[in-house]
Amino acid sequence: MTTELYWLAATVLMTSLMWMPYVLNRIAVRGMMGALANETPQSAPHAPWAQRAMAAHKNAIENLAVFAPAILVAHVIGLSNGVTTTAAMLYFFARLAHYVIYTAGIPIARTLAFAVGAFSTIAIVLAVLGAV
Repeated sequence: MTTELYWLAATVLMTSLMWMPYVLNRIAVRGMMGALANETPQSAPHAPWAQRAMAAHKNAIENLAVFAPAILVAHVIGLSNGVTTTAAMLYFFARLAHYVIYTAGIPIARTLAFAVGAFSTIAIVLAVLGAV
């Protein structure tokens, strides 16, 4: 397994677990049966941090849809170098930081973490295209 595939797998695992904190909040706020029921206008709202965690999770999924194919294309063409390995690792930690910071409600740091992740994906695509 290449370093890039390792970080992709780690990112997929992390993203697949991001629902847990806000679902635990849903259970705490609505009870188990309320958490299992469909959302209605009468449903008790999530805590503000849980609403931010939901938004961060959605954002992580949206960005994974760009990062994953970039890593897979690099793998298919046999590209693995300092740019791709560093960018794949940076992407993972940037997305982790983004989730934590977004959930905590720290706006400027959230944007910086997002930007690091976005530029990491761009670096991988540029490497695939032979531009770096």
